[in-house]
Amino acid sequence: MAKKREVQYGRVHIKATYNNTLITVTDPLGNALAWSGAGLKGFKGPRKATPYAASVIANDILQKIKPFNMKMVDVFVQGIGHGRESAIRTLNSGGLKVGSIRDVTPIPHNGPRQPKPRRV
Repeated sequence: MAKKREVQYGRVHIKATYNNTLITVTDPLGNALAWSGAGLKGFKGPRKATPYAASVIANDILQKIKPFNMKMVDVFVQGIGHGRESAIRTLNSGGLKVGSIRDVTPIPHNGPRQPKPRRV
């Protein structure tokens, strides 16, 4: 088996929705190195969006990026699910140094068009 390249610094993208939690690890250029989701680890239905599922996914990610010898990551969190904090906590306790945490959840600026006034 060929030795994987060494990536000392990377980015972790966590997408935490009400229905699922997905984690992707990329290098600084955006090339995906590893990913994991709650369904991949055997969670079904509403259990996919729990904090416990997020910590299991983060442990799986830590095992997958071990050959890359990654030391430091920046975390980008998207969504409003319950697995946000527990995934970051698990990554931090697993030996990765978290440099920064950034929330990239899209926020509508003006919203949809207003309904026209009612004529009586």
